[in-house]
Amino acid sequence: MSIPDIEPSEVGTSGLIWLFLSYGYVLYFASNLISEGSDLLLLIPSMAGLVGGVVLPLLGAVPDGAIMLFSGLGDISEAQETLSVGVGALAGSTIMLLTVPWALSIFGGRVDLDEDGTTANYRGKPKLTPNLSLRDTLKKTGVSLTDQVSKGAVIMMITTIPYFLIQVPAMFLHGPTEQVAEGEKYWALAGLITCLVGFVSYMSLQLQISKKGLDKNKRIAVVKKQLMDGKVSLSGALTADVRQNGMEASRADSYYGAIPNNGADEHDPEVIKYLKEVLREAFMKYDVDNSGHLDKREVLTFFRDFAEDIGTDELEALFVEFDKDGNGIVSFNEFVHAVYVFLTKHTEHSHETKQSRKQAGNDEKTSSAPPERGMVEKQASSRATEEIAGNLFHEDDEEEAEEVPDDFTDLSYEEQQAAIKRRAFFMLAVGTTMVVLFSDPMVDVMGEIANRLDLSPFYVSFILAPLASNASEVLASQYYAAKKTRKTISVSLTALEGAASMNNSFCLSIFMGLVYWRGLAWQYTAETIAIVTVQFIIGALCLTGKSMSSGTGLMVLMIFPLSIVFVAVLEHFGLD
Repeated sequence: MSIPDIEPSEVGTSGLIWLFLSYGYVLYFASNLISEGSDLLLLIPSMAGLVGGVVLPLLGAVPDGAIMLFSGLGDISEAQETLSVGVGALAGSTIMLLTVPWALSIFGGRVDLDEDGTTANYRGKPKLTPNLSLRDTLKKTGVSLTDQVSKGAVIMMITTIPYFLIQVPAMFLHGPTEQVAEGEKYWALAGLITCLVGFVSYMSLQLQISKKGLDKNKRIAVVKKQLMDGKVSLSGALTADVRQNGMEASRADSYYGAIPNNGADEHDPEVIKYLKEVLREAFMKYDVDNSGHLDKREVLTFFRDFAEDIGTDELEALFVEFDKDGNGIVSFNEFVHAVYVFLTKHTEHSHETKQSRKQAGNDEKTSSAPPERGMVEKQASSRATEEIAGNLFHEDDEEEAEEVPDDFTDLSYEEQQAAIKRRAFFMLAVGTTMVVLFSDPMVDVMGEIANRLDLSPFYVSFILAPLASNASEVLASQYYAAKKTRKTISVSLTALEGAASMNNSFCLSIFMGLVYWRGLAWQYTAETIAIVTVQFIIGALCLTGKSMSSGTGLMVLMIFPLSIVFVAVLEHFGLD
């Protein structure tokens, strides 16, 4: 019995549509939980390598894998037909990820190309010439293809090997389904072993890449997204990274006064480089007059928006240290060093201060006795601080920001790290549970839709399954591409290649296991040709140039509907 236990064949057309939309939304929501939970774990430095190398790719494939698994379970007499739903989901997911979001990433991340169309203009101002004609947009704009994208394409094409193994008997075996299944059995076992070897090898490679820091673009992009979305505070996102690498400035008795002269030159260059990459976009956002500098009001707004309880005395101390000419503004370089100092010094004291204030508030509520002199002085000091802070703001200039969850703002950075872990694991557990519970009924719904439309279940799941299982990956790729940098477009495209590689290894291994253990037949030659052909087309495009134009992106977009036509034509000419 599936959960929920609603038989699609017993409901009307409107009920069937409602079931598809409901299950589809649940799976979409579950995919988002898995994606966001995995991203949160990247904020934990001790786990970032394992998460980036293993957890992210594996859990990203869970929604597709669950649909494919349940398509081959159940009564053996029906499993052969419902397996078409899983194959459609596999083909639709792989081809859709490499076409629709790929093309949208090209369009969203496009910048001007040089006259030869080989070099993308990522340093120009503006990066993209406005009001171009359609012809010039397609020909003279595009994105850069980095070495990471090329390597991802090679890995993706290598992982298609199991398709060729299972197609050897599928091309030559004909007759009753049971006879074909028996002839394919040991080829499926060979394919299963190959898939598992490819899966483990891919995971090992990703883990090595992550441990070497070669995936830092992805991690930086995730940290920036979590900060800009208000999911975590500044110290919660960055302090652990700074401290884990042993990059604190030397401590002394004084709070900020202990920072050595020319301290900015003595800060660890690797951490400063990391902070620059994370904070550059935020600096530009708060530099409202585009002067290339931030004044005290803008710096205070930055810290407050990112849930940091910085006082005016601390702010003044930072400006005394880094505003060398005393003109009340700091450059981007000075700002980054100031944030470095804030993360390594302020967070040691901030939690104690917050708890003291919280306790003082509780005492004030529960006690009717007049406050002691010290408390009066503290309250007066607090009011004075708020008044000074208020004078630094102009209400009409304030920019609203996403609020960091309340359960994070009152925690030290160590406690924030623990809270992030708990929230991440909770999201992963809930998301995975929802996927397991709702994938089976979703398979039944798509099978019933195909039955009522008198279509092969393959075509229905090819189009509908990716809408539920891959929507979060599509949205994430668009978010990164829209930043219009070489690094973020690389993050976007390599993530899509990685998803295809996981489909070729992890998800395909599920099918190979079903064919071997359940005695099912692999009768999907046309579908296999389409899946492999699309991957080799995209791979060839990535390996034959250093850029991809918007015009090429449009052609990539057209591959998705054309692939459905391609499968139909192949089946018309007798391929199963």
